[in-house]
Amino acid sequence: MGLTSETTVYVMAALAAVCVALLVWWWPRFARQGLLQVLGRLVALGTTQVVIVAAFACWLNSSYQFFGSWGELFGHVETAPVGVTQAGNYGGTAGAGTVDGVAVKGALVQPATDEQLRRVSGLPTGPAAVNGRVESVKVIGRRTGVVDPAFVYLPPQYFQKAYQRQRFPVIVALSGYPGSIFNLAQYLRVSQTAGALQKSGQMQPTIMVMIRPTIAPPRDTECVDVPGGPQTETFLAKDLPDALKSAYRVGHDASAWGVMGYSSGGSCALQLTMRDPHVYTTAAALSPDYKVKDDPTTGNLFGNGPERTERINGHDLMWRLKHLPVPAVSVLVAESKHGERGYPQTQAFIRAVKAPMRVASIEPEHGSHNFPTWVQEMPPALKWMNQQLTFPQDVVPRHHKKGTVVADPPKPGHDPLRADGPEPTPTTRTRR
Repeated sequence: MGLTSETTVYVMAALAAVCVALLVWWWPRFARQGLLQVLGRLVALGTTQVVIVAAFACWLNSSYQFFGSWGELFGHVETAPVGVTQAGNYGGTAGAGTVDGVAVKGALVQPATDEQLRRVSGLPTGPAAVNGRVESVKVIGRRTGVVDPAFVYLPPQYFQKAYQRQRFPVIVALSGYPGSIFNLAQYLRVSQTAGALQKSGQMQPTIMVMIRPTIAPPRDTECVDVPGGPQTETFLAKDLPDALKSAYRVGHDASAWGVMGYSSGGSCALQLTMRDPHVYTTAAALSPDYKVKDDPTTGNLFGNGPERTERINGHDLMWRLKHLPVPAVSVLVAESKHGERGYPQTQAFIRAVKAPMRVASIEPEHGSHNFPTWVQEMPPALKWMNQQLTFPQDVVPRHHKKGTVVADPPKPGHDPLRADGPEPTPTTRTRR
């Protein structure tokens, strides 16, 4: 039985009911005086409570997909096969992990099971050239050896002949901890919201990549290269872009790359943009933190020795703004004025930003640290990101296929798919 299967939930619920029934049935025997009876009561109560909590945890995990398998739950994660090398740039005209429909051995983006994807509502159906498509894949880190699941939304234009050589901007969406790509697709509605905005012309056609920063579950590695441990920043800032460029027609310039996330995923989005501006030039962070700290879920993220303080400071965004040159990037932060604890810190961050960095904010009057709040913030956040990202002018290499005529690349300075969205809503303000 899979960890997220309904069968597991039903079995655990039935087991909990049996434990409760047995406790009621045997309680008169345990009510007698004596050491064995006292121990019996303790064991019976403890076992029943553990089973009830386990049943509830299984239901919660099945609903939100925090851990996708028993292996993930107990820290046994999949690793990349030995000898995996980066796939050649074939222009990304075929599906992930394929070249002209043929599977590529050693590709950095490979097809994955669609078990979670089938449970997501509102995904595009029908012809991909009309409605777009969401693919379930696994991304293999060439440097880190990480294997991480992802959903990739491809807009309808990606499949249309008129744009078969055109590259597209890309936004990487990161889940919080211990969230999953299922949460991004089902509860944050990343691909559904982006698809609707693109269809209405409020957002340029953009590839959306939904991935989790938790590369070594159940440990929360934040967005840090842990000394002697998981290399999360390297995976997200180097392995992931390289893998996507090898499999899809995404822009190669950083101006076409953005990253967003909620909770710790939003913190990671800010970290990546400010620490790796040559990779991501735009970030949208919903309810983020501005400093990475050790806690029971992270363990020791920064190692020991004389370099520990330097590593800690490097992941403290307020420290970076005060002591280091600011990068020429654009960031958006979202925090509710009432209902979220991070509003004072968000205001301090906004005040600390200086040129050439730019900051915008979404500040609802009321909200909480939950999906209903983040879903409301998603459309303005995506439209703002659309205004920052440039549509790539580079095209994939010309393929000479028998009987096929390939369109000429766009003229310089012309964005064939650019759709400027409306001005930011009154709740969004920009500080330069």
